[in-house]
Amino acid sequence: MRRIVGLAVTPFAASLPLLAGCTLDAGTARDHSAEFPQPTATTTVAPDPAVRLADHYREASGNKHVYGIQRSDGPADVPLLTVWTHSKDDDAGPFDRLNVSLTDYLKREKGVDLSEGYLMDVFGPDGRLQHRLDARP
Repeated sequence: MRRIVGLAVTPFAASLPLLAGCTLDAGTARDHSAEFPQPTATTTVAPDPAVRLADHYREASGNKHVYGIQRSDGPADVPLLTVWTHSKDDDAGPFDRLNVSLTDYLKREKGVDLSEGYLMDVFGPDGRLQHRLDARP
């Protein structure tokens, strides 16, 4: 008789750590997404104000592939920059040049304060996230 009770209790006792782990993981994932927001663009279409800002950026010798730039408040009020590009190139070199060009333009021409850092998401021609940068100190 004791053997039957032991067999019934063992699977239940073994499942408790698994259930507790699921609860902990769910909280951790939620906390992470609050710190660094999920991508804000899932389409290849940039909003009209983002297209106009990209037009001004390109006219000021900006990257010719950029067709959308949107600036919004990110966590702790640091700027969140969302960029749409026609470029399929997702290598680090072109991204670094885009990053420098765009941030210089925003500081110089639009008076955007990036002294506390910024976040940047770059979306390619298919709407896929190509780059994500957290440039906060």
